[in-house]
Amino acid sequence: MSTLLWFLRSAGAQRMIEHCLYGLRVFSEHGLFDQPMENSGFALGGETAIQLKLLPENAIAQPLAEQNSLYSTHGRPLLLCSDRVFSESSMGQAWRLEVSSLLNFHWVGGEPTVYYEWLGDYDKALLAFWFVHIFLPLFLTLERGYDFIHGAAIEIDTKLVIFLAPSMGGKSTLADYFLKKGHAMLSDDKVATFFHEDSFIAVPSHPHHRPFREREVLGHPVKNFAREAGSIHAIYLLEQGDRDSDVDIRELEGYRKFEQLLPHYLFSFRFLQKQRLTWLAHLADESLVFTVTRPWDLAKMEDVYSAICSHCQTLCA
Repeated sequence: MSTLLWFLRSAGAQRMIEHCLYGLRVFSEHGLFDQPMENSGFALGGETAIQLKLLPENAIAQPLAEQNSLYSTHGRPLLLCSDRVFSESSMGQAWRLEVSSLLNFHWVGGEPTVYYEWLGDYDKALLAFWFVHIFLPLFLTLERGYDFIHGAAIEIDTKLVIFLAPSMGGKSTLADYFLKKGHAMLSDDKVATFFHEDSFIAVPSHPHHRPFREREVLGHPVKNFAREAGSIHAIYLLEQGDRDSDVDIRELEGYRKFEQLLPHYLFSFRFLQKQRLTWLAHLADESLVFTVTRPWDLAKMEDVYSAICSHCQTLCA
């Protein structure tokens, strides 16, 4: 029996609003965005939709003894709690993600409903940010076997490419430039991937873009947002050059690919180490990976854009 005991409200069921996030159907009691996304794409476990509901006021949850401090992001520490030793999420396992001083997310392993518990005044924009941008990648990693890359994904001539860079390394700035040139975006920050029919697949995340550093916001709405999942065509690792340097694109081979991809895997739980290393080794073996050394000068962004597009087109030939 689950350690979470739900005593449901007597109020009638509320109409749920459908979104499509990370390739999955997600239903919420309130619209997360001003204009909910149309359902499209596909993903692991995509036949099972996720529901987001407010935790009933008369719900009783037993304490969860296992706790793991994750990291602090957007000025708030995160704490992951469970009723058993951390491992792959199992049926009936109770979980809670605590966002310090703001809200908690509760769920049970193998079940599609996520409950949120607000700790202060309700704020739709904050709920959307923490659920979509922070909670769902963690949930999908634990419950659906996703692997997330910290990067930006865009389309070049219908081919999906991923930009990777350290924090403040310019991937969002470059993705923003591609957006302004009319390219479709799959993800601005967290790229959801899985292996399917001999290909590594990336799925659209959510239609927002953050080419800035403001906290706790999803970002600007993206009109030209990719609607379909697709195979990863190439991965470009962005490196900073001198202001006057040329754009230099070079292919990585062998172990160097694995070594360069490793820091960009989003979750590094010890109990997911085998999954993480196996996936990275397979991705490195199957993917085209290139370094892009480019001038650290926004005035030369057009040169970087043109070089990457031309290079990608040669790969398509």
